[in-house]
This record gives sequence, structure tokens and C-alpha cells, in this order.
Amino acid sequence: MTMRLARRTLLATLAAPALPPSLARAQADGFPSRQVRIVVPFPPGGGLDALARALAEQLQGAWGQAVVVDNRPGGSTVPGTDIVAKAAPDGHTLLITADNSITANPHLIRSLPHDPMKDLAPVSLLVDVHQMVLVHPSVGARSMAELVQAARAAPGRFNFGSYGIASQPHLCFAALMAREKIEMVHVPYRGLTPAVLATLSGEVQMTLAGIASGARHIQAGTLRALAVGRPTRFEALPEVPTLAEAGFDYIDPRTWFGAFAPGATPLALRARIQRDIATAMAAPAVRDRHLVPAGYTVHAATPEATAAFLQRDLAYKAGLIRTAGITPD
Repeated sequence: MTMRLARRTLLATLAAPALPPSLARAQADGFPSRQVRIVVPFPPGGGLDALARALAEQLQGAWGQAVVVDNRPGGSTVPGTDIVAKAAPDGHTLLITADNSITANPHLIRSLPHDPMKDLAPVSLLVDVHQMVLVHPSVGARSMAELVQAARAAPGRFNFGSYGIASQPHLCFAALMAREKIEMVHVPYRGLTPAVLATLSGEVQMTLAGIASGARHIQAGTLRALAVGRPTRFEALPEVPTLAEAGFDYIDPRTWFGAFAPGATPLALRARIQRDIATAMAAPAVRDRHLVPAGYTVHAATPEATAAFLQRDLAYKAGLIRTAGITPD
């Protein structure tokens, strides 16, 4: 998909409500009328899954209907995302996913069964996730400079794990390889948790992960954090420098989580769901257990603000993918 086409389809989706305004408002007021399913196209156990489940619990109490999380991992998130893209636009099937589903896959997969910028409608940008470069202790490197030096001395010796083609670990390590003229091997997994586990076992030597997934392993000494992609250091890990401090400010291992509905879902209904999600994210059970400890930057943005952000991120991902030399399959 070209950038121009993506922008046109996004703007067309926002400009053409599927229902007359009065009917859309009535649908929003009557929502939900039955169980709500939140599809998560990643395995259980990761930070995104944990946040989705915490939000589901809060929304179930607010809505008076069951809210279930349906994990559909694999396939570069395409199968799970496609379920929501083809669902009825009534708010009862939602998607909580990461950036690769929406703004990376259009650049990477020629035969997507859906257009994420047209067949999905933004509900809310939820959080930014700031990730760390994690290495197995056997690597020996204690800084990013030492990692680059070790990789340059042994081309192809090191593997890095990711949670899919053009996920942030893939893009960021690819940018590192291109800039530093080093060679490492990409090993994609079906989610962040498997990639972290593979790094713990030594199956791969490094990956990226947020503080929620990596902190306990760092503290146990089973993984080593070399740097964090964040403007400031994590308070919980003050000894870990930022990538800018380490001299690698061109790498930005930041991902985001967002909520989406089927493409024709009326704006009034999406706005209603977004307000309830924002309230849920402010609840202590979510904020103090899932947001603050993970070091997330919280947005809970409106559908309109999220749509504007998606246009910017689509261009940002295109640049990263070009730098990484990744071509569409």
C-alpha cells in the first residue's frame, strides 16, 4: 500500500459514518447489549495481554456485560486482526494490538486480507511502550558499544529474537546492523514472551522487551540490560542508560498499544468506548498494577487524535522499514 493511498483510505473512513448520526448515537447509548470480545493477536502472558485483561475486567464492571479476551497469536498478527476487520461494526468485537498490526503490516505484506487503515477504525491509542536491549549473559557485552564490537568481530555469530517481521526488535536491530555495518541473524517468534524465553535459554542472544517483561530477569542476573529506549532512565533500573546516553540515539525501540473496532463502526460508538477505556485506565487496579510499574507513557487518546497519530506513525514505520532493507512478501 502506498502512503498516499493509506492516507486517503484513513480520511475516507473518518469522513463517512456508516450510520446516520441519530442512529449512531442511539447505538452508542444502547451499547453493549451482549458479551464483548476483545481480540488480542498475541499469546497470553505478555504486557499487551496483561493490559487487555485488566481493561476487560474494568469494562465488564462498567458495562454490565461479560468482556472476554480472545488470544489469536501468530501469522504476524494478521489472522487475529482479520477477525476484527471482518466483524460486525457494532462495538461487540474489538481489537487491542500493537503497532505492527496497523502501521507496519501494510508496508510488509502484499496480500493482506484486509486494509488496516480502512477496515479497522481507531478507538484509542492506549500507551507507548519503551523497550530495553536485553542480552544473555553469555554475550559478555556490558554496553551497547561492546555489543557492536563483539558482533563486528564475529559476523553472523549472534541471533536476535523478535515478535515478528518488522516488530520493533526486528526494525531496531536491523537499523543497528545497517548503521554499524555488523551482521546478526533475525529469529522471529510468535510473541514477546517466547522471544524473551528464547533469550533466557540462550537460543538467541538478545531481544528487546519492556520493563514489565524484563525487569525480574535483569534483577535475577539471567538477562543483562544494555540500554533503554526512553528519554529518561527507568526509576526501577537507574543503572541502565538510555540509548541516547550510550551513543545510539538513532535507535528508538518504542512501540505502542491501541484499541480498534471494525472499520464501519460509527464515531459516536467509538467515542463512547474510548471514554470508558480512559476511565478504566485511570482505575488504580489498572494504573498502579499495569501502567506505572511497566513504565508506559499513557495516552488514552480519542479516536480523532488516534487517527492523526496513525498517519504520522505510518510514515515513521515506512522510514524504518526502508532503513532495515525489508521488502514486502
